Amino acid sequence: MRSNEQGRSWTCGFIRTSMGALFAYANIFQYKEDTMKREGDVRIPSGCAIAAVISRNGSKMSGETITNAMKPMHDRSNGLGGGFAAYGIYPAYKDLYALHLFFDSRATRKECEAFLKEYFEIVQSEIIPTRKLPEITDEPIIWRYFVAPLKSMLTNLQQDEKEYVARITMKINTDMKGAYVFSSGKDMGAFKAVGFPEDVGRFYRLEEYEGYSWTAHGRYPTNTPGWWGGAHPFTLLDYSIVHNGEISSYDANRRFIEMFGYKCNLLTDTEVITYIMDYLVRVQGLTLTEAANVIAAPFWSTIGREEDEERRKKLTYLRTVFPSLLITGPFSIILGYTGGIMALNDRLKLRSMVVGEKGDKVYIASEEASIRTMEPDAENIWSPAGGEPVIVNVKEGTY
Repeated sequence: MRSNEQGRSWTCGFIRTSMGALFAYANIFQYKEDTMKREGDVRIPSGCAIAAVISRNGSKMSGETITNAMKPMHDRSNGLGGGFAAYGIYPAYKDLYALHLFFDSRATRKECEAFLKEYFEIVQSEIIPTRKLPEITDEPIIWRYFVAPLKSMLTNLQQDEKEYVARITMKINTDMKGAYVFSSGKDMGAFKAVGFPEDVGRFYRLEEYEGYSWTAHGRYPTNTPGWWGGAHPFTLLDYSIVHNGEISSYDANRRFIEMFGYKCNLLTDTEVITYIMDYLVRVQGLTLTEAANVIAAPFWSTIGREEDEERRKKLTYLRTVFPSLLITGPFSIILGYTGGIMALNDRLKLRSMVVGEKGDKVYIASEEASIRTMEPDAENIWSPAGGEPVIVNVKEGTY
């Protein structure tokens, strides 16, 4: 009893003489409570944000629409990367390749220009217009070139235009330190940076561009640092990929694709997906549906239950010929290309993706809120099944 009384007396004295210390202790306790959240106390969205809009009639849309679509998905990004791809934005140069490049110095730019002149006729060379924003910092030199391959070089190397441009792009990105080609297609362009996507859109003044198709990405990197070249979209020629997920098969996919001249310099899974799609569609001549059945191939048990014999044979053939290009792990991707887009989930649908329509336009996003931002009266809202490609093409002759 005496001991208890002494304890109560000590406590009362402490309270009377050390109220400041007690409040400090309470603040420390609160800090620990705030920084030691339990599972479920904080929701981390399932990585990254993707969105797209396309007009089947080839109608041009301002980049402001897709920029605003990223705002409701702000918390899916962490400010370490945002970007956009746009199609139909360079009608005055539609027959030329538009090369978008990052340079770390003027000397590097001059060196790269001298290299480009050996392989291309440079029709137009200019800085890509941007606006200064406090949210976007440490920008490199951002330049674009509208070029045509030299016919003499095509003849000497016996390559078609696309293979020629792809190889030169790979060479610059592999061998020229301080230079990075982040877009190389005709009548399209990628725009990306370190920052939240809605800020990146304003930085590049996308409201001044008009295209028939737009894709967008907000990055939440898990294994790589955020830098300008590592933001999405990743592109090669007119193919662009925005991706939400994490590819567990990256190393197997990378080793296979690098046997065919591709160089995965950025050590990120989205880059290898871009090269896989280029290899399957452009090089191997597969349709988009067939390519989807390679990278998100049905399980063998599913193929075995397929009642259509021709389809069963085709799926068996694709899985047998391209086993190293099966992409495993959670993903949802949007592939942009000249005249269309394709959206695809992993075969288990471990990442969200929603599709909506209104008139001639099709909208795709990680969340319905993004679609409603672009079109409040969007109809036919639905979620594609795992491994089910959603392919939307612009009507022929309209772009």
